[in-house]
Amino acid sequence: MSLFVTLAADILVAVLLAATIVTCLRLSRRISQLKGDEAALRQTIGDLMVATGTAERAIAGLRSAIDDGDRTLTTRIDAATARAAELAAQVEAGETVVMRIGAIVAQMRAVPVRAEPPPAPRPVPEAPVAPVAQRPEPASPNGERLGAAAAAALAMSERALARVRARAA
Repeated sequence: MSLFVTLAADILVAVLLAATIVTCLRLSRRISQLKGDEAALRQTIGDLMVATGTAERAIAGLRSAIDDGDRTLTTRIDAATARAAELAAQVEAGETVVMRIGAIVAQMRAVPVRAEPPPAPRPVPEAPVAPVAQRPEPASPNGERLGAAAAAALAMSERALARVRARAA
């Protein structure tokens, strides 16, 4: 029986040895896969670090651009606020002028209208007319302005008178 026990023990050891060899081969393959995955993981980590550095530089650039845009926007808003205040003052002044003109027109409407005969047609001159002597030019720029203002006032009063006559007719 001792031969049988030794033979059985040897067969058992051989089977266990074969199982150990198969297990070692499987573990060897898994270890080599892990080493390959480790190299890929190291490469991925390196790429991730490069991408992180690039993203940080991009964020710094964006912050700089935002700061520049904020400063520009603040400057433009301040300028727009100043222009809005100027426009409001000008609109107010314009409304004052319109109110004055309205008061003048109301006073003109209150004045009674004189009935005047329509102007007689002028005869056509047959002979050439001598040139009209022109007024001397004013010596100062203020005189020119005053003359222009007087001419404009005269034209406005003639147009107002013509409108009053047209309503009366």
